[in-house]
Amino acid sequence: MKILFVCTGNSCRSQMAEGFARAAGADASSAGTEPAGYVHPLAIKVMGEIGINISAQTSKLLDLNMAKNMDAVITVCGEADEACPVLSHVNRLHWPVPDPAKATGRQEEVVQVFREVRDDLRHRVDAFLKDWSLAATDTRESQPMFPRSNR
Repeated sequence: MKILFVCTGNSCRSQMAEGFARAAGADASSAGTEPAGYVHPLAIKVMGEIGINISAQTSKLLDLNMAKNMDAVITVCGEADEACPVLSHVNRLHWPVPDPAKATGRQEEVVQVFREVRDDLRHRVDAFLKDWSLAATDTRESQPMFPRSNR
């Protein structure tokens, strides 16, 4: 299964989701509608805390040709959901995940927001992959059904 995670800056949420999907064995990538050009250091830090290294991932621009080759495109912010074009043969989901890069407060409070977003994404990616796997192995259907949306 090929999954593309999309957010606006492609520096936090989509990068973490890509990391979880890759760690689970999926062919995953991420992109942004307006890429920041870097992976946020706190996203790298909180993923490293749970043993997933995303430091080699890069922030990149959403490429429609890349998106057309995916089994699923998942947007993780409202701006990306609105900006992402409709691709007729690609399954699309939207997960409204808050942007941890907008968190304010003391450093530890900001890091805690990144951890909460990380944990939310872990749950969503795990559930998505489980649903997809179950759908793909369901012999009662002639074609795999698309997993339920987490809107």
